[in-house]
Amino acid sequence: MAEFMDVHRGMKGITDDQLMEAHRADLAIEGEEGVHFKHAWADPESGTVYCLSEGPSADAVQRVHQRAGHPADEIHAVPVAV
Repeated sequence: MAEFMDVHRGMKGITDDQLMEAHRADLAIEGEEGVHFKHAWADPESGTVYCLSEGPSADAVQRVHQRAGHPADEIHAVPVAV
């Protein structure tokens, strides 16, 4: 499976609890698209959230985020990692 890093903007002031709630919303439906969300990070000051996932395609990742109520602004394939 491919890895993806996605970026969400406009989440200024996001709290730990809000990030966890959004991540749990993704986890609850990820299997329906064959996606697995591995980790999420947030910068409350800039309002940027990053999510690392595995899945069949960027479109599958976006469908999960859209259904969970927080579509990604950008999704990048991560073909090389160490």
